[in-house]
Amino acid sequence: MTARLPKTASVATAAEGAKLHAPSAARNTDFLCDLLKEHAPSSGQALEIASGTGQHIVAFAKTLPGVTWQPTEVEEARRASIDAYRAEANLPNLRPDRLLDATRPDWHRAGPPVDLIVLVNLLHLISGTATQTLLHEALAALRVGGRFILYGPFKRAGALTSPGDIRFDADLRAADPTIGYKDDLDIVRRLTTAGAASVQRIDMPANNLAFVATKG
Repeated sequence: MTARLPKTASVATAAEGAKLHAPSAARNTDFLCDLLKEHAPSSGQALEIASGTGQHIVAFAKTLPGVTWQPTEVEEARRASIDAYRAEANLPNLRPDRLLDATRPDWHRAGPPVDLIVLVNLLHLISGTATQTLLHEALAALRVGGRFILYGPFKRAGALTSPGDIRFDADLRAADPTIGYKDDLDIVRRLTTAGAASVQRIDMPANNLAFVATKG
């Protein structure tokens, strides 16, 4: 999942102990929790891909206490941060962090199918090939009827629709030409090809999009 990223991407600063603080996570947590309350199952097993600092998944576990949440991450500092937030929250439905690179083939075979997978703000930071693998594996890791909820910045029908998105996408591609914003229509197509029976596209604050894919 490694890519060359500009300083404007995936920003997190040191906080108390091993915890890291990501301003973007703080800004979008309430929106994401509202999204989950409307579209996620109220019980079952959930996997978050690329849990980052751990700020999101603690809020998710509080929002949906009937769901058992599994955080995952590849970066050691962020894995330590996740477990620091988890220890502080002391929630019975939040498991210890697990190492997972979701851009590697066949990772869905490592455990039983789950009811929910959540991915926040990652696809613009990885290549098109890695995106294809991740989406395929995520759908394969779901139970029939399970949901994959995906959130982040995207192109709309091939176009960038705000000055901020134009600047950020240019920064990403200057740092690594293989990464950058993905297109919403392509995401829907890839999710459908991977096994989604339906894909709902939802406009979110700050010009972001969410996709809710239900496995057929």
